[in-house]
Amino acid sequence: MATTEYYLRSIERLLIIVQELSLARTLEEITAITLLAVRELTSSDGATFVLLDNGFSYYIDENAIAPLWKGQRFPMNTCIASWVMQNRQPAIIEDIFSDPRISWAVDKTTFINSMAMVSISSKERIAVGAIGTYWGHPHQATTEEVKLLQLLADSTALAMENTQIYSQLERQLRDRTTALEAAKTLLQKEIQERKAIEAENRRLSLTDELTGLHNRRGFHLLAEQQLRLAKRLPMAMHSAQSQIYTNLMFIELNEFEQINQTWGHELSQDAIVATARLLKRCFRSSDTLGRIGDDEFAVLIQGHDLSCEVIQNRLKANIDQFNQTQQLPIPLSVSIGIQSYDINQTISLDDLITLAHIHIYQKKGIGNGE
Repeated sequence: MATTEYYLRSIERLLIIVQELSLARTLEEITAITLLAVRELTSSDGATFVLLDNGFSYYIDENAIAPLWKGQRFPMNTCIASWVMQNRQPAIIEDIFSDPRISWAVDKTTFINSMAMVSISSKERIAVGAIGTYWGHPHQATTEEVKLLQLLADSTALAMENTQIYSQLERQLRDRTTALEAAKTLLQKEIQERKAIEAENRRLSLTDELTGLHNRRGFHLLAEQQLRLAKRLPMAMHSAQSQIYTNLMFIELNEFEQINQTWGHELSQDAIVATARLLKRCFRSSDTLGRIGDDEFAVLIQGHDLSCEVIQNRLKANIDQFNQTQQLPIPLSVSIGIQSYDINQTISLDDLITLAHIHIYQKKGIGNGE
């Protein structure tokens, strides 16, 4: 009756140990749980955990009064653990000195008197290790103790397999995470490159390749935004004390066709580039400047108390200075037309450009001695 009660209590304890093993994630955790359980279930003086390692019995860990073989490797056929793994049978030894399987070099020089050892087998029923327990006094391991050891060994084998699966999953997860991070980095780089390309394409689509000014499309896009903004400004901003002026200035390079026919395409392009540079020098960065035709430029000018006459005089001075340097074999000359913008009236940008163009014929040209 006492044996039955002991076995039932041990089984209950073993169930708790199995739960602990199921939560173990490393071999170190498994060996610690298993060895502690061995000593608890058998009331022994020590326990050892052995693994088959490249033809050796590797005593990976111990729980004992004093470690005996921890960290040592013994060739197969030289220790009882090897016999247990090779035969996949329990070894129950009451007297180690009378058992021929016991090696003097390994076991008979210790305090051990009796021992029991069972194999740890994989799911393919291949022995991968052994669990041993020993006593310093004569002890005949009971059938119940051996059964408990074997149940514990089987649970340990399952925990080891689960740990390998868990490690594989962790490694796969790390590899997958690394791959995803690399893919994310690559994708972000591709997105940045694509955005840069799109930005460059947008810039090119709005920029005149020859002069670097806004082309006709770019000028219309930005100038229309400025006109809409002028419309939305509070009326208070248009009081007499803080009048905001908006003007469209149309600038045309004189005698462009004649230059092209007389001096050739290359020189006519040089004249366009020179004119564009002079215009950039005369206007502010806040002004919207564009080349809207072969020899035509437009500027949307906004500001307080702005005098277009001042700008025209500045442009004339720059053109005169340029012509005096004789940078081109012909002098530059431009004609200018100006149309003011009334926010209280509805007029399109194209109409502003047209009206400014008409005003050219009502003014003299600037440059070329005019």
